[in-house]
Amino acid sequence: MSGLFILIILGTFGISLLASARVKSNFAKFSRVPASSGATGADAAAAILQAAGIHDVKIYEHDEMLGDHYDPVHKRLVLSTQNFRGASVAALGIAAHECGHAIQHKAAYAPLHLRMAAVGVTNYANQIVMWLPLIGMFTGFITPKLGMMVMAMAWGVIMAFNLITLPVEFDASRRAKLILDNMGFIRTGPEKVGVNKVLNAAAWTYVAAFITSLAYFLWHMLLLLLGGRRD
Repeated sequence: MSGLFILIILGTFGISLLASARVKSNFAKFSRVPASSGATGADAAAAILQAAGIHDVKIYEHDEMLGDHYDPVHKRLVLSTQNFRGASVAALGIAAHECGHAIQHKAAYAPLHLRMAAVGVTNYANQIVMWLPLIGMFTGFITPKLGMMVMAMAWGVIMAFNLITLPVEFDASRRAKLILDNMGFIRTGPEKVGVNKVLNAAAWTYVAAFITSLAYFLWHMLLLLLGGRRD
């Protein structure tokens, strides 16, 4: 294993760790800041969807912290208990962000549809990068060159998926900030700052994921260009 590969592992791990820590820190901080509107995340989500003319998306509560998401296949907007029932600045920001995805879906936002179409092949690519190195190491059935080629292709798929995800997430956050402001759920000052910090921190986790996949893709491409040599 070369020094460059160790640097890639440590560098991408560090970037991901910092992004995750930033999300948790901002969420914890602004979960303690109540929104002056008094609305809960569920209240805000219901009002936003109704205002957008979206009547076929159901809002669900679950107990996984920061597992909030919009499911475009089943038309479900899922909020963690803290955000579903909470009336904090963080809860409103996250609820509005997930509503942003529902609005994207209704508007046929192209990057969202590209991401939806790429989910299946990306899941296969994730399995390949997880198991192929072990299969090659313990069985010897795969030549180093073929292994590097398959790994490069798999990381390329993951990188492309993460790249498509960036505009989807940044656009949803942009919509959320505007909607919360326009509908009066938050006020200017600390509340607006809190929403911005929570959503911006969350967005950087997707940037970290893209940087990680890009680094591994370039590493495997470099190995191919060097004829499969590791050093």
